[in-house]
Amino acid sequence: MRFSVKLYAAMALLAVASVALPAQGVQPAPGGGEAAMEACAADTAMADTAATAAEPAWPLNVQARLARLLDDDMFERSQVGLMVYDLTADSALFRHNERQTLRPASTMKVVTAVAAIDRLGGSHLFRTSLRYTGSIAGGTLRGDVYLVGGFDPRFNADDMSAFVEALRRVGVDTLRGRIVADKTAKDADRLGEGWCWDDDNPVLSPLLVSRRDEFAARFLSRLRADGVVVEADTTEGRTPADAFELCTRTHTMDQVLMPMMKESDNLCAEAMFYQLGMAAGGRPATARHARSVVARLIEKIGLRPADYRVADGSGLSLYNYVTAELEVMLLRYAYQNTNIYTHLLPSLPVAADDGTLARRMRGTFAAGNVRAKTGSVAAVSSLAGFCTAANGHVLCFAIINQGLRRGSAGRAFQDRVCDELCRP
Repeated sequence: MRFSVKLYAAMALLAVASVALPAQGVQPAPGGGEAAMEACAADTAMADTAATAAEPAWPLNVQARLARLLDDDMFERSQVGLMVYDLTADSALFRHNERQTLRPASTMKVVTAVAAIDRLGGSHLFRTSLRYTGSIAGGTLRGDVYLVGGFDPRFNADDMSAFVEALRRVGVDTLRGRIVADKTAKDADRLGEGWCWDDDNPVLSPLLVSRRDEFAARFLSRLRADGVVVEADTTEGRTPADAFELCTRTHTMDQVLMPMMKESDNLCAEAMFYQLGMAAGGRPATARHARSVVARLIEKIGLRPADYRVADGSGLSLYNYVTAELEVMLLRYAYQNTNIYTHLLPSLPVAADDGTLARRMRGTFAAGNVRAKTGSVAAVSSLAGFCTAANGHVLCFAIINQGLRRGSAGRAFQDRVCDELCRP
């Protein structure tokens, strides 16, 4: 059933009006004095009981409070899409412009995360490999070394050291041939569709070290620092099928998911997005391949992919258009699938505790309760996640504020909504 904000408010008022009130014109008890005082005290107690009962029962009280929050002049100048879903009762609790397409900002990462865990599984590994062709004799490798990227955003200096150690373990102290950077896992686009030139955009390379697209140069430098004589050129190319694997370094789904959600790491989100592209059979993987996986998930949850626009995996793009309803239905799908929920929930920032929510909702009923992904780009602020209501019901929600002159106004509104959802 769909309700308007005015109808929510009207239902709450009706519930208040139906509360029994004390009889009018109560007279003092005969005899005055203490008897009169006792009668007045009884009348006062009855009035207090009526005042307490005037708050409508859950969920009408929550619906009325949310309706009052929307009665704000900020919404004469800006838009908001809001939906709250009672996961315990499996029914919608509150709706307002929930099907209006809006820019999600970084709550787009919720879409990417649910799609990735659903398609790839919680045990998925992000891989980077070291391979070679040719022969090793007398400490010399005569042939080519291949650095094979699989878009692992967490590959770091320790992983690079493991590559060098792997060569040393097979006795290599001299390299004669080529060092080949294999970036064929992904297309050549280094920026996402609809990204602004002046944003802090990550480089979309499938072969990164410490988040930088300088893998071959760093590998060469580490070899020489470790005493390996290198007589080799660096180039790019595809690894032959018969290349021998020396070392593969991996990071788990959770190791990438945690910074992606807790800290809103855009590189991790795009790496996750292109993992979907690879899973869809893309070689090289493209954003189009990844979108096809997201579209299939949208169909699976009963919505129409054509109603939305998925441009990237991080929410940086101004071309993304989703709805609060879509985000809520994806959160519902995650909640109903343990294999997704057990990975997604711990990755979400906790209100007043960590991640991008560490400084928000302090001193409110939402503190330590709300787990949600934040979002912020120019004129947009958003929040989507889970909380537990005072009656013990688990809720999920999505709030997308758009057309804001100040993002702080949107964040303040979202924090008030969360407080009301958690308040007794």
